[in-house]
This record gives sequence, C-alpha cells and structure tokens, in this order.
Amino acid sequence: MVKPIWRPDDPRAAATQIAELARMQGFDGPTAVHDLWEWSVDEIEAFWRFVFKDGVVASMPETLEVLRHAERMPGAIWFPGTELNFAENLLRRRDDTPAIIFRGEDGTRRELSWVELWNQVAGLAASLKADGVRRGDRVAGYLPNAPEAVIGMLASSSLGAVWSSCSPDFGISGVLDRFGQIEPKVLLTVDGYHYSGKRIDIRPKVEQIAGALPSLKRTVVYPFLEQSPDLARIPKSVAFADYLTSPTPELRFTRVPFDHPLYVLYSSGTTGKPKAIVHGVGGTLLQHLKEHKLHTDVRPGERLFYFTTCGWMMWNWLISGLASEATLVLFDGSPFHPTPDVLFDIAAEEGLDVLGTSAKYIDALRKAGREPARTHDLSKLRAILSTGSPLVAESFEWTYANVKRDLQLASISGGTDIVSCFVLGNPAGPVYPGEIQMRGLGMAVEIWNEAGQPVRGEKGELVCAKPFPCMPVSFWNDPDGSRYKKSYFDRFAGIWCHGDYAELTEHDGIVIHGRSDAVLNPGGVRIGTAEIYRQVEQIEEVLESICVGQDWQDDVRVVLFVRLKDGASLNDDLQQRIKKQIRENCTPRHVPARIVQVADIPRTLSGKITELAVRDVIHGRKVTNTEALANPEALDLYRGLPELES
Repeated sequence: MVKPIWRPDDPRAAATQIAELARMQGFDGPTAVHDLWEWSVDEIEAFWRFVFKDGVVASMPETLEVLRHAERMPGAIWFPGTELNFAENLLRRRDDTPAIIFRGEDGTRRELSWVELWNQVAGLAASLKADGVRRGDRVAGYLPNAPEAVIGMLASSSLGAVWSSCSPDFGISGVLDRFGQIEPKVLLTVDGYHYSGKRIDIRPKVEQIAGALPSLKRTVVYPFLEQSPDLARIPKSVAFADYLTSPTPELRFTRVPFDHPLYVLYSSGTTGKPKAIVHGVGGTLLQHLKEHKLHTDVRPGERLFYFTTCGWMMWNWLISGLASEATLVLFDGSPFHPTPDVLFDIAAEEGLDVLGTSAKYIDALRKAGREPARTHDLSKLRAILSTGSPLVAESFEWTYANVKRDLQLASISGGTDIVSCFVLGNPAGPVYPGEIQMRGLGMAVEIWNEAGQPVRGEKGELVCAKPFPCMPVSFWNDPDGSRYKKSYFDRFAGIWCHGDYAELTEHDGIVIHGRSDAVLNPGGVRIGTAEIYRQVEQIEEVLESICVGQDWQDDVRVVLFVRLKDGASLNDDLQQRIKKQIRENCTPRHVPARIVQVADIPRTLSGKITELAVRDVIHGRKVTNTEALANPEALDLYRGLPELES
C-alpha cells in the first residue's frame, strides 16, 4: 500500500473551499471530497448551477436552464438564454490593490492596480472599437507574458471579440499558420523580448507577419526593448501608448451568449497545420472558476503565478485568476537565467501563495542539486502546481525534502483542447507520490479499456462520459463539425476520448502514462512512454530522454534516445544500468532494443517533447510542420542513425 507523502492537517483541510462545498452537500469524513465528486457527476446540472450562481455576473432568463440535450456529446447546450461578458467577470474590482505584478528577465518590475488595469483596458477597448472591432471579430496578440497581453485580451473580450495569442518566439510561418486562419482585425505585438540574457528584436518578423495578414486594420506595438522603437517598416503600425484612447473613457461590456467564442487556441501542429480550437465565454469562465476556487483554493488577494507563455493554454488559465480576485504574478524570460532559481526568487520576493511550473523544471532542479528550502523564504507558499508532462514520484519526494514539507504539490493534466484540466488537485486531501490527486468536479472522467468498459488499476484511455461546459465550441473553418468529431469522438461514439493513456488508482488518484498516440506496442503489449521516462531519468547521467516505437521485422521495437550531462557518454556500463533500471522497475518488455545518445531533444513551442515527430523522422517520413517546434534543427540528429539499421 502506497502511503501519502503529505496531507493537510484537519483545520487546514476543513477550511478549504472544496471541503466547505462537501459539507454543504452533506458529505463529511475521509471520503467527503470523493463523495462530492460522485455527486457532481451524478447531479451534473446541480453542480454547475452552484458554480454559476456562486461566481458569475450574467443576464439570466427568469427560469435558469443549466443544460439542454444532455444526452448529446457533442451537441449539449449549456445555460441557454444566459448572456455574460468575460472581461466583466474578471474586472470585479476597481481599487488601488495590485491586480498584476510583472517580473522581466532583465530585472524589470511593474505593478498595475485594479483601477490602473481597468483604465488601460477601457482605453484600449475604445480604440479597438474605433478601428471597427465588433462582436465576433478577432484580435491577435504576438506578445510576451506581460501586462499588455492581459490588457489586450480583456479589451477585446469586453467588446465581445475573440482573442488569440502566440508568444514572440514563434517563427513567421508558425504565426501565419495560426493567425492566417482566423483573419484578425488588429494585431497587438512588441518590438522584441528578452530570453536567456539576450535581447531579441522581432520587428523584422512583425513586418512580414503584418504584411501577410490582409485582414489587419492596425498593428499596435508596445515598446518592450526600447522606449521609442522605429516602427516605420511595420504596416499600419502605431505605438501602444499613442493608440490608447485618452482621457479614459467609460468601459462598457458587451454581453454575449454563453457559448459565444472567446478564445482561439491551437494544437501543436507537428503533424500538419495546427487545429484552431474555439473556446466559449461561459464554459471557460465556469471551468476556471471551479479549478481556481475549489481545486486550488485561490482566495481574493492571494498571489497566483504560473510559468507560461502566451502561446500555451496555461496563460489563459492563469489570467482567469482575476475572476477569483487573485493578484496575478507574471514572468517573461528563461526560468534558468541567470540561475535555475529564478522562479523561487520570484516566489520569495513576491510572497507567492501558488506557484505553477512544469514537471521538467522540477526535475531539472532535482538533478542540479538545488535546495530552495535552504536558500529562499517560502513561508507564504502553500501550493505548487505542475503540468506539461507527468510528474514522477522522485520529483514529489525531492519537492517535499528540498522545497517545503507543508505544501500541496498538485500535478494537473488536461490540455489546449479544453483550455483546462480533466484531473488536478484536492487541497483538502492527501498527496501520493507520482499521482494526480483527483478527477475534476463536474467531469465524468473514467479510464476505459479496449472494449469500452471502465476499469480501475488497469491502464486505458482517459475519457469523459458526460458533457462538460468547457468542451470546444467548434474548430475554426469546420462548418459541419467533422474534424471536431474525428478528434475526440471517433474512438468511442458519443464519449470524449482525450488521447491520454492513464490509470485510476485504488484511492482515486490518477497516473498519466503518456499520450495514446505515442504508446509503444512491442509484441502487441501497450506501454506508456511515461513509465520509461520515470526510470531512465533517475539515472544521474541522463538529463532527459525521448522514447519511440520503430517498425522492425513485422513488429515494433522500443528505441530510447538520451541526452546526457556534459562529459558523460553512452558506454556499455551506462547502457546496462539504464536497461537494468527499466527491467527491474517496469517489465522486460519496457527495455529498449536500442539506446542512442543525442545532443538535443525536439520540443514544441510550449516545451513538450515531440515523440510523433521523432517517430516520423526515424521512419523516413516528412515532418509536415517544423514551425511548430522550438528547436526544429534537433530533428536532424535523428536522421540516418546507424544504430537503428540493425
């Protein structure tokens, strides 16, 4: 029996918002939160009615209808007749307390109060309106994770317009593959950004991007590198400060139907042009309110941080923290410059309550031998969230030994597809090493086997068996919904199949074993790549790894690529230690047939390793969209390897 590595003391657990809701529903004792989850999926309308009435500003019909056509998935309609505005729900305050604190890699620190945020949103919204931006029009951001991105999103959504963003490290083709689909009317951008000690001027890229988007009426440039950058070559450009309407006009909110488009997000696009996924105003707001308040226990005035860029859905998730009246702490730059302690520097100096990061960052600190508990004052920090890839048990143990002992460590998982999570934290419950704490409230998440039957203690497909409000409204330019249905409903008719290979544990935790499309299948046995990564990356010399299946002699064999520490080499001894570690802690079938040392591992722009792209390369297939990769040159390391020819 696996024992918890941490659990909150009774007073702390009882004071959480999720425990309060459990008591309201008559649930108490050690199973209260699990009983609450069961109620939330059995009585799905009652649960989402509670979330709506507890935290949403909206115009409602006299009789509030929660869900129509509940038997349809897709096709269910949430809160018909209700109208709301996303920005109105995030701009709940108008006082002098901090709404946003920005930290830049170059040492910049800026603070915006709620009233300052309100005024800048009002000024930008008025200017967008003067440029003809109306309900349903698109506004695009090619921006760093700075206050101007938040202001841009709030201003566009206040008008009922649709927001879409990329981070400034995206290449020209990557941006055009995304924004070219949605035809934005206004582009908000910067002159450049800082990363890893470098100043990177993006004006030449902006010039080409703006010139290739005929729908643009305006390119608004914020001076991020220089006070007065030369914008002469950028089509239809104006400086951000000059564009804002002054004096500050009244901010009016255009209320729209619950399922009106709010965001367009994009799939990684490594196997073709990225899918443009449309998310609705109401579903996004409800889901994020639930995840922030109930699963993260965010309170007004708390300081909420997530390391992210504007090209990753965690940015959208973070910004919704304003709806819970949290102070957002934003950072733009490398988390390893000038030292790997940057995020914990921010946690200590800004007094973070919640710090969000990636599993890879935690693992990198573990391997670097960092001990934030000894070097930083983390007395205010009560929760760390981790996503991007599965957080292995050893990283849980390192966090509690070297960061803070009294801390909720919540691994969370969902995706761009739902701009939120399927499985995530329980601030009132225990933390087990290597496990995600619980399934999301109101989300009928199950693990199904090949026959479409729910299982526990076995690996299978993560599905959601009932409708949920944050399902995408549609895909852009998919008029009959065929691409949308194929993406999620081909595997099991009428059931959302997310594409994660997962397992439900005996105490209702969840373990993600990798993406289903990257699952290995040697000898017909399905193996999740995350199981192999967990073992390999315990080897001291291994910094990171990527594992794929290679078609071989009418079967599939497991091939493992490893990136090693400086000075280490893949000799026979290291190969045998890697194989032994995998054999003893997984099964003989998990042991790779080939282990190959590489200098780099390809990643998407949001930092995820790209198993499918590597698999295509080693089979001689073309990777159709290398613009989706942060380091596409790394793919060349996998071509024509002699180790894979025998």
